[in-house]
Amino acid sequence: MKQQSLFNKLGSLLFTLWLLSLVSFFLIRMVPGDPVRLMVGDMGLSEESYNEIRQNLGLDKPILVQYGDYIYKLSQFDFGQSFVTRAPVWNEFKEKLVATGELSFFAMLIAIITGLLIGIYAAANRGSFIDKTLMTGSVIGFSMPIFWWGLVLILYFSVRLELTPVSGRISAITDIDSVTGFMLIDAWFSDEPWPAFKDAVRHLILPSFVLATVPLASIARMTRSSFIDVLGEDYIRTAYSKGLTQKKVYFKHALRNALLPVVTVIGLMIGALLTGAILTETIFSWPGLGRWLLAGVEARDFPVIQSGIFLIGSLVMLLNFFIDILYKWINPRLRV
Repeated sequence: MKQQSLFNKLGSLLFTLWLLSLVSFFLIRMVPGDPVRLMVGDMGLSEESYNEIRQNLGLDKPILVQYGDYIYKLSQFDFGQSFVTRAPVWNEFKEKLVATGELSFFAMLIAIITGLLIGIYAAANRGSFIDKTLMTGSVIGFSMPIFWWGLVLILYFSVRLELTPVSGRISAITDIDSVTGFMLIDAWFSDEPWPAFKDAVRHLILPSFVLATVPLASIARMTRSSFIDVLGEDYIRTAYSKGLTQKKVYFKHALRNALLPVVTVIGLMIGALLTGAILTETIFSWPGLGRWLLAGVEARDFPVIQSGIFLIGSLVMLLNFFIDILYKWINPRLRV
């Protein structure tokens, strides 16, 4: 049964990856615009030169032949070369993934810690003014347009108070060597660690908070709902009858049992952060996957779009796999 379940999961994974490659390949080709014309701009281009460029890019072949070539290269882990930069897509993806990963990690850290605390506190004060205020705030946070929220914070904290930079990952005057690609780590091991690290944190904090807004609201609401359900269970009343403090009951008995639906939301939000950071990265000029994919769409850079979406989708499915393992660690009953 376990082997059959494993084969079913593997088959489902491969089928999903194939659908992802199909959608990413044909969807970008439905968008109006010729990649060759967009590359050369308004400069004069003879018909012969135009056809030669299309042939070099492989765009002269029938669409199904192009898709067959794409799948064949994918099977060899060859993700193609960018039409614009002529650099391997895999190399560009790795570079941009580090920037998005750093931003998403701290955004998720803010969302998880703050969301759990708000949800637990609201559940502990169910029906009170504090509970209603916190849940109203979470609804507003979930409904907040990210582009508007980001601009408001920039105007207040960056323009008026001058506490944070407007854009980028590090100031141009800060000289650090890119070793790991993670700006905080590279800054800490630079020649002047503290000024460089402080500068990197100042660039990171505002976009992280903006990106964390929606998952924070979702985690807070789910934590409150799950905690309220768990607090009504018999074993919680038994724990109180044994004389345990509220803090011990909440964090030793209730938290772990209430975490399962919360982990589900966190898993979905991680995928959403990787794929939905386009607005945040555009507003703050953050050189991550979001801006990279947006630039690829604007330039009709087919290899970047089709392979970028495929790689991000594969990463999200891998994260969901680890979330599934985490379920079983949190709730041993699921291991049966």
